[in-house]
Amino acid sequence: MNQPEHKIQDAIRVALSAADCTVFRVNAGQVRLPDGRFFQTGVPKGHPDLYGFRWADNKIFYIEVKTKTGRPRPDQIKFHHFLQQKKVIHGIARSPEDAVKIVCEGLVGYGFEN
Repeated sequence: MNQPEHKIQDAIRVALSAADCTVFRVNAGQVRLPDGRFFQTGVPKGHPDLYGFRWADNKIFYIEVKTKTGRPRPDQIKFHHFLQQKKVIHGIARSPEDAVKIVCEGLVGYGFEN
């Protein structure tokens, strides 16, 4: 059974907190205002779902949460390339175990195709 992304995300947040990390959920998207205009959140397109830092060394990480069959969008791949150039810890996590591996091992680009 393919678990919904929000359930995976919640489990990842718990697992990373237990692994001595601070993790934040990013609320992305847009809403229509009463006057008909759209308001878009302040993060750039393709920004990963979660970000945070490791307590041991304060290294920043970004986690894109996907289901077993989920694929990154073009804007997420573009953000991945940006993080890759800067050698920032990041990757696609399909489970709490993936997220802990990415963060604890300091992986750069885990889960993205090269």
